[in-house]
Amino acid sequence: MNYQDQDTYGMYNAQKEDGPGPQLMGANTLNGNEVRNRRGEDLGDIKEIMLDMHNGSVAYAVLSFGGFMGVGNKLFAVPWSALKLDTSNKCFVLDVEKDKLGNAPGFDKDHWPDMADATWAQGINRFYGQTPRSAQHR
Repeated sequence: MNYQDQDTYGMYNAQKEDGPGPQLMGANTLNGNEVRNRRGEDLGDIKEIMLDMHNGSVAYAVLSFGGFMGVGNKLFAVPWSALKLDTSNKCFVLDVEKDKLGNAPGFDKDHWPDMADATWAQGINRFYGQTPRSAQHR
């Protein structure tokens, strides 16, 4: 499902066709969006958007990957800066190979990590080749 399909309020109806996509998006419309790599391989979908309440920015997208029909899925916190919106294909692109994602630091739905932990965040950012968020320097 993509962000336009989940737009129950019509917030994207006035979207101009000359830009790369919406400049502001409803977080709820992003849940369920597909994530693919540059090869077009399916990497899963967004399950949750994590907001940094100290600086008002989006910190992570929680991506669900693997399993069968929702069973055995592994969850991954992906730094928001690692995702790019592909408006043509109505999905997000994450520049990571599918087999590398399978080895990424992840968690299951019943055992979420402490995403505010600076050491954890540094490891996640390092894995995805991102610079740490400014919230890590509080």
